This record gives sequence, structure tokens and C-alpha cells, in this order.
Amino acid sequence: MTEHLKIGFIGTGVMGKSLVKHLLKAGHEVVIYTRTKEKAEELITIGASWVEHASDVAENVHIIFTMVGYPHDVEEIYFGINGIFSVENKGLVVIDMTTSTPTLAKKINITAKEKGMLSLDAPVSGGDIGAQLGKLSIMCGGDKETFEQVLPVLNLFGETILYQGAAGAGQHTKMCNQITIATGMIGVCEALAYGKKAGLDLEHVLRSISTGAAGSWSLSNLGPRMITENYEPGFYIKHFVKDMKIALEEAENMNLQLPGLQLAKSMYDELIAKGYENNGTQTLIKTYE
Repeated sequence: MTEHLKIGFIGTGVMGKSLVKHLLKAGHEVVIYTRTKEKAEELITIGASWVEHASDVAENVHIIFTMVGYPHDVEEIYFGINGIFSVENKGLVVIDMTTSTPTLAKKINITAKEKGMLSLDAPVSGGDIGAQLGKLSIMCGGDKETFEQVLPVLNLFGETILYQGAAGAGQHTKMCNQITIATGMIGVCEALAYGKKAGLDLEHVLRSISTGAAGSWSLSNLGPRMITENYEPGFYIKHFVKDMKIALEEAENMNLQLPGLQLAKSMYDELIAKGYENNGTQTLIKTYE
């Protein structure tokens, strides 16, 4: 699957917009749907086509990517009255990049097979920067043959692209990712809060610790935003809390206790209560002010 394709993309938010740009740059024809057409004007200007319903996207494309906010949005996009599964397009590959539930990923996979389609759950990590640079980590669940078929397309915006197992495995892997970030963000904030109280130059602190054993993506990419009080969203707090809730529910189903994740979620819940749900996850530093 290396020729120029007709590709659908549903959900052109902070990250989706950059992915569409990579697809267009590679010469693919891209059909997009987003609830508000005005938010897609930039992409339309550079060559994407906009349609009114998810079903319109699915009718005659080879691959369709979905990257929306919440599991209920995914449910509507796929199973709604004007959803992807309301049309007949045998051979269509549906790839959900939303961080959603493993259960929903399995449901999509079953329905896709019933309709002669193929599916992957392929959540990503890397934030807005990774999307812009085409260096996302993509975690894929589904049939391995489907993964291998679409890998050349995923390579356009992914750097680490791994097959994790059957349907739902991509979402489970993303939960591992979010658990790591959630507790790690507390560490980044506490380190900077400590450095500030100690009267240190925080930029120098970051230069020292980000290249040592404490180094992490969050420290290198979100630490500088915390220092400059830049709370613009690379990833929304409201979406992060959604992810943590999914992880905690899955952990409960497996009889697994995750106290670090529970603490992180409670801290982010407090930020939402203060009206910061549309801020970036680095806003956690405000907890220490």
C-alpha cells in the first residue's frame, strides 16, 4: 500500500490537523469531516476535501482514520445513524487513533469484519510536537496482516510503530503510556517547584537533569512550558482525565491497584474543578503555586 490513496480523516483537532498535512504532503487525496467546518478551513485551503457526515467520508476511501475526543464520540462516529458502519465499502481499513477503551476497539473490530472491512486500534503518543514532526509513537492492535498493509501510511507520521497484538492491545498499551505520564508529571512539577524554592535558575536545572537518569519526554517538552507559564494545550487536561479514568477502570477489572495513578487523577480533577479543563496537561504545575 504505497501508491497514492484516497484517505479519510475524522477529527482534525490539535493533533489530527498535523497528520492530515503529512498525508497531503505525501500526495494522498484526503477527505475530512469535523463537526465545525470553520475549524477545517486551513486544511481545505491546502487541498483537503470536507464532507458533512462520517458516512460521506467512508463511502469511497481506502483508509479512514478517526481521532476524536471520547469513547462516546468514537461510538457515534462508527455506529451512529450517519456513521462509518452505515455504509458499504468492502475492504475499507478503519483505524481509530483515539485513546479509547479496549472493549470498544474489540467491538469495532468485530463489526468491521462482519461488513468486510479491516480495523486497527492505533492510539498515539507524542503530543502536538510529535504530530507536527511526524515522530509519533503508534501502538497498534488488530490483525497483523492489516497492520502490515497500512504500515507505509503510518510511517508518514510515526517514528515508533509497533504491533501489540489482537484488537484492543493498542488501547491497553496506550493505558501503560498514560499511567507512566500521569505519575511522571507529578515528578516534573515537584522537581521544578523544589528548584524554584531553592532559588535555582530553572532553565539551567532542566538542562542538567533532562539529559541524565531523570530525563523524560514530559521533562524536556513540558518542563520549559511550565517555566514560561505557557499552558496552551498540546494535550487537553479533560482528555487526559478521560484516559486516566479508563486506565483505572481497566485496572479494577484486573484486580490491580494503581495508587500513583489515583493520586494524579485526583490532582487533575481539582484543576478541572477550577476551570482548567481546556488547558494543557503541564498546568499541573499550578497545584504547587
